[in-house]
Amino acid sequence: MKVFTGDMVFFLVLLLTACASPSTERMVPEARSGIRPWAENSAYWEYRGKPVLLLGATDNDNLFQNAHLKSHLDSLHAVGGNYIRNTMSDRDPGDLRAFARNEEGTYDLNAWNEAYWRQLDSLLHWTSERDIAVQIEIWDRFDHSRDNWLTDPYHPANNINYTYETSGLDSLYPKHPRANEQPFFYTVPALENNREVLAYQEAFVRKLLEHTLEHDHVLYCIDNETKGEDEWALYWAAFLKKEAGEKEIMITQMWDDWDITSAMHRRTLDRPDTYSYTDMSQNSHNTGQQNWDKARAIFEYIEANPRPVNSTKIYGSSTSSWVNRGIDGRHAVETFFRNILGGFASSRFHRPPSGLGLSIPSMRAIASVRKVEQKVRFWEMQPRMDLLIGREENEAYCAAQEGKYYLIYFPDQGEVGLDISALDGPAALHWLSVSEAKWLSSNDIPDGKTVQLKSPVRNGSLALLVRE
Repeated sequence: MKVFTGDMVFFLVLLLTACASPSTERMVPEARSGIRPWAENSAYWEYRGKPVLLLGATDNDNLFQNAHLKSHLDSLHAVGGNYIRNTMSDRDPGDLRAFARNEEGTYDLNAWNEAYWRQLDSLLHWTSERDIAVQIEIWDRFDHSRDNWLTDPYHPANNINYTYETSGLDSLYPKHPRANEQPFFYTVPALENNREVLAYQEAFVRKLLEHTLEHDHVLYCIDNETKGEDEWALYWAAFLKKEAGEKEIMITQMWDDWDITSAMHRRTLDRPDTYSYTDMSQNSHNTGQQNWDKARAIFEYIEANPRPVNSTKIYGSSTSSWVNRGIDGRHAVETFFRNILGGFASSRFHRPPSGLGLSIPSMRAIASVRKVEQKVRFWEMQPRMDLLIGREENEAYCAAQEGKYYLIYFPDQGEVGLDISALDGPAALHWLSVSEAKWLSSNDIPDGKTVQLKSPVRNGSLALLVRE
């Protein structure tokens, strides 16, 4: 007889009873407005006319190349996930390439491998069916350097379209792509104006848009964690908008600097007319209190012109290469909840080995947020650390709509006071274990100036205080 573990039972229940939260309900087909900053609060996304909090966890960067894509999306959807990242990469063993080959096995950059594009169509179709937003990342620096360059269709030795001499591309780029030495990323007119290669890059992006523009749930990110030049990103942002025509599309750039307050990130932050949202994935390299403080600095910086702030990649797992710096699974879960209380419009667990991917801890974290979302609306709250009394560093985090409801996250066991002087009447206090995605207890809170809150568990909890 089959014996189910607690984790298996948890997942089976979620699979059979997908969370019915405000952000995961099926949208009515009549309201077909695409994903965009919410008209009533532009720090959050709206999709088909309704505000939506984007949550994700997947096991691949280039998810459209996943052989088990449909079941993976089903598993994500079952726990309340509605956000994926998809790089257009084709560098892994077994991946399909975007371009067709001739009989000699050489690529023709003027001919498409339609199987590659059919897989993208499947991803777009299945995510649309499940109301899952897709962030497309067009270029990835890791595709075009080191060993990956040797088999790259854009490598002059691998295609029939240009030579080393005509393309200006070399046979080897052995350094880590952070060195930004690959001329592939300097082709635009404001840099090296390499029309030979740029023409094929433009053709690829046009082909991509042929498949994506008919959909209303797609976000566009130009690069994966780039240290590239500002002019490269600006060129592609303008190109995307021109090719999209009358359709409004949402564009950002993902910079690689781990200090998200740096000048590199201000390239995006200071250009709201060019970049309709920001990506702060690299903030998950910061641990504990610093992770929260750096994010708050960004929200304060764009306060006069708020836009959605996405965290497409939350790093951290037991297999992370940064585990010696505390970038582990616990850090990933903590960062996820700090993001949500801190006002991020999206949060997604990065793929293994650098992240938790779609795993039990990440699924339970997403399910926990959806359970809270059945009682309160995150876009109606603001970070309110000033309401916490006697708090130590990284002990607790608070978001609230003062006088109505208060949400406090405890990464570990902790005890803080909460200023509830704005409450006009009794309230109910609910405790939720984030490691189990389960409500633990509820009790009434009488009128008063403060209430003392003590976490009932060591591995993460949420206290939700709601005016009755």
